[in-house]
Amino acid sequence: MAITRRQLIKRASATGAGLMILPTGTLFGKNRPNNKLNIALIGAYGRAKAHYATLHDENVVAICEVNQKNLPYAVKEFPKAKVYEDWRKALDHPGLDAVLCCTPDHHHAFIANWSLNRDLHCFMEKPLAITVEESRIVRETYMKKKDKLATQVGMQRHAHPNFSRLREMIHGGAIGDLRDVAVWGNRQIPKPGYLAGIQPPDTLNWDLWLGPSPYRPFHPEYVKGKVGLNCLQWNMYWDWGVGQIGDMGSHTMDLVWNVIDAELPTSISVASPESLNRDVTPVNMSASYIFPANDWREDIRVTWYQGGAMPESPLDWVNLNAIGHGAWFKGDRGFIIADFRNRILYPYGAQADLTYFDPPSEDELEPPLEHFQKQWTAACRNGDPMNTACNFKYSADMIETMCLGLVGFRAGEGEGEMGERPTLTYDGANGLVTNLESANAFLTKPYREGYLMNG
Repeated sequence: MAITRRQLIKRASATGAGLMILPTGTLFGKNRPNNKLNIALIGAYGRAKAHYATLHDENVVAICEVNQKNLPYAVKEFPKAKVYEDWRKALDHPGLDAVLCCTPDHHHAFIANWSLNRDLHCFMEKPLAITVEESRIVRETYMKKKDKLATQVGMQRHAHPNFSRLREMIHGGAIGDLRDVAVWGNRQIPKPGYLAGIQPPDTLNWDLWLGPSPYRPFHPEYVKGKVGLNCLQWNMYWDWGVGQIGDMGSHTMDLVWNVIDAELPTSISVASPESLNRDVTPVNMSASYIFPANDWREDIRVTWYQGGAMPESPLDWVNLNAIGHGAWFKGDRGFIIADFRNRILYPYGAQADLTYFDPPSEDELEPPLEHFQKQWTAACRNGDPMNTACNFKYSADMIETMCLGLVGFRAGEGEGEMGERPTLTYDGANGLVTNLESANAFLTKPYREGYLMNG
């Protein structure tokens, strides 16, 4: 009888042999000190600093960075690593097991898909993609390899216990049958458009920073931000990001996504007082998505609000504007209002006596996720690659949904305050808008020669 890979891993663990076959074919545990992963760090500073502590428990064998001013920080931490400027070369470093990526957003889907194509585990900072097509390509590749490759998208707030408590309360019926959801973020970062270019400094490889995106002249404003927040300098531009939908939207929609067990919406309705700017993404916008029923709920509407657009509060004395990034869940017997760490339950109606809600006992609670990054490194080596909170299926479905809101924004010009765009009907199986052919042009974007999603 043939022995499966999972059975082999379990047998090795049970006998104390400590062997694990990684994607590279290495006998993990035999030739590696302390069972460490060989990792390529793509993007060496900024957001990468948040991963240094975790990476010290592994072998960082390759570092890729296009800004020479940022490189010394990572080299000091990982002096034995080989240095690259081009991530396409770094991904072919010999003996790699895994990739941890902290580049600007427009590289994410490319690096994720190239890593999967090389059978490398991958931790990708959010967002996983910046177009509908990118998310679909990464998901398709991942689904073929999900049983052997551990993936995680950097929505680290998911580790807060509040995520599990929200799911338990809503699935347990604390607000009755779920009917409607609103989720919002308050950041407002308007940009007029691309800036007049100047010569980039010798320390920055601007061509590689641009990567797959169309050529734009350099301006220092794009790279002058604070450590870990430099994304706010460039992610509002269509070429390099998807604005608030991909930034805090990735974190805040995760509060909802963890609860509703959705895949892709069937319709998208967008409202915004802003006209289309071909350079930058909108600030003030809302996008309503309809998700089909599943085995525990009926069809529901989920509405994303950003940049000053806000849902109505269920109670006059609850000021939603005091919650910078949050969500409310409406059932037929009450509301739950939440942010990343907190939640309040508001029962309402004659039948809202909570006798219908049987909260879980302490030993029935979902155990804490604890360390978000180490959940991924553990999954890389323990034979259970699906055991990550934000894998590439979960995250691709979510960011595809969010990007469809921007497709709806670009598909038509609204008029007046919170002007309505055309409601789009979406065929998630085939990735097509079915009622407005012109909208399908916004499902993807142009790329420069030399960059292929399936490299």
